[in-house]
Amino acid sequence: MPLTFHWFLPTNGDSRHIVGGGHGTPVNEAGGDRPPTIAYLSQIARAAENLGFEGALTPTGAWCEDAWLTTAMVSQQTERLKFLVAFRPGFVSPTLAAQMASTFQRRAGGRLLLNVVTGGESTEQRAYGDFLDKDARYARTGEFLDIVRRLWNGESVNHHGSHLTVEGARLTQLPDPVPKVYFGGSSPVAGEIAARHSDVYLTWGEPPAQVAEKIARVRGLAEKQNRTVRFGIRLHAIARDTSEQAWAEAARLLSGFDQETVRSVQAGLARSESEGQRRMLALHGGVRDGLEIHPNLWAGIGLVRGGAGTALVGSHQEIAERIEEYHRLGIDEFILSGYPHLEEAYWFGEGVLPLLAARGLWTRPGARAAAAPAQVPFAAAS
Repeated sequence: MPLTFHWFLPTNGDSRHIVGGGHGTPVNEAGGDRPPTIAYLSQIARAAENLGFEGALTPTGAWCEDAWLTTAMVSQQTERLKFLVAFRPGFVSPTLAAQMASTFQRRAGGRLLLNVVTGGESTEQRAYGDFLDKDARYARTGEFLDIVRRLWNGESVNHHGSHLTVEGARLTQLPDPVPKVYFGGSSPVAGEIAARHSDVYLTWGEPPAQVAEKIARVRGLAEKQNRTVRFGIRLHAIARDTSEQAWAEAARLLSGFDQETVRSVQAGLARSESEGQRRMLALHGGVRDGLEIHPNLWAGIGLVRGGAGTALVGSHQEIAERIEEYHRLGIDEFILSGYPHLEEAYWFGEGVLPLLAARGLWTRPGARAAAAPAQVPFAAAS
């Protein structure tokens, strides 16, 4: 099956420097360099669409703009691009969420994908009125997705669970197509929920050996449910004509924050309840040395950013090789980003995607079965 690539909409702001934020940490000053206006986000979305990305992920949380509203507006400025909307089940009723998704599908021509985020930070959850602990949040997510999927199937739903209750719930109009559900989480309970409900299980960009362990675990859990799950990975990317140029850019980003900033961000992230965040922190240990944790896999972004903290760094050829390495493990979907998001979309889209097409690993969305030969990657400037 051809690989699928998604880009990222920085609804927390963009910059030529790393924009931190998430998992209990505030957005840093760089987030104000390019505010997340609809005009700018639409510019990124149109670039991603033209370059051949399938969709674009929008984050969720108090540190960024609301994903539902933002993508609904940006969708009107694009034609084909899908929108992977991150949302938290505890903040809306399952019936309303199912209805919102159905409306989005009709108004955007079937271009909605859903990224279910259970929420790993109790302090942020409480700010939204959610006082359940982490395990209870995951249990509620399971109930939520069960209700939503039944509603999308056209059922009339009565559900009296430990966390959610609905009576006589039914949609008057069903979504077409039913949105795919993307779900991430590194804890044992997250794996159980993913196996039962997700179409695509997402992991942050850990080294291949760790990713392989996750895939095997979730695949085994899904098989027990008589289900098949696809797998995706969330990474940043710094792709250049040469490896030296790419690592020079990584060094420039690293020089953009001082040690006090790193210390402060790491102290905040250390309080996270997220198992995935804990695994991200363990990759770099809060220090600037030894950040290439696998060939072309750099952990520097995680020094100042919560959530996904690793980047593929290298020449277009090297990054294509790393993507193929992850694909051999079972990864079919890649959700990528870079600073700034507009320019980095072009570096990856014009430099790496043609190489993957030439290897038979990627086909431009919407292309005819008998696709034209892949274009030659752009040459390095003389």
